[in-house]
Amino acid sequence: MTPTRKTALAMASFGAAVLALSALPASAQSANDAAFRATTFNLSASGETVIAPDMATITLGVQTDGASAQAALSANGAAMNKVVAALKKAGIAERDIQTSNLNVNPQYVYEQNQPPRLTGYQASNQVTILARDLAKLGQTIDAAASAGANTVGGISFGLQDPQKAEDAARVKAVEALKAKSELYARATGYKVVRLVSLNEAGGYTPVQPPMPMFAMAKREMADSTSISGGELKVRIEVSATYEARQ
Repeated sequence: MTPTRKTALAMASFGAAVLALSALPASAQSANDAAFRATTFNLSASGETVIAPDMATITLGVQTDGASAQAALSANGAAMNKVVAALKKAGIAERDIQTSNLNVNPQYVYEQNQPPRLTGYQASNQVTILARDLAKLGQTIDAAASAGANTVGGISFGLQDPQKAEDAARVKAVEALKAKSELYARATGYKVVRLVSLNEAGGYTPVQPPMPMFAMAKREMADSTSISGGELKVRIEVSATYEARQ
């Protein structure tokens, strides 16, 4: 084959490759144009269910004083052992009792024009418990207080299995989303023809804010502490894209 013929064949092959490559962007552009011409509604909605809580977490603690750090910690450990034993006796499982804070701090007296004077040490130990029987929560707190617990850090309520409540909220969210798409279609003179995409933002169970820490006086209780769980709102948020036509 002559050099001239080889050159001609090479140029022809190159030209065919260029034509093939140039056709791809045109095809992609055509698809983009088609998508751009489609009328879509991008909407969001939420669904909510209200349910009574069936569990609670509460933080109980013991504060003790001592002339030395060791003395304060020793007294604290003995007191906390009694509190934990009382919690178990009240029906709280060992797996539902967790130490959440332990510290010891020096205590000073401050007088005008005088350097701080060390008066002793204070030890603090807190446990966070998970109560799975709310009917006995008040009695459980009373038992802990009687055993030596003298601080409460906070209480919050939740659900042991939120799946059913979340699914009910999902159904409501999708129904609200569908109704909203149909409303927009009627308002604009269009008709919804299909659901293009659906996304969930996530579900959550809000809880009451923790109570501030307060001291509990050790006392004999004629009536158990009153605990009201109220209601929880389980909320699901969704978003979707609908295609619409006239």
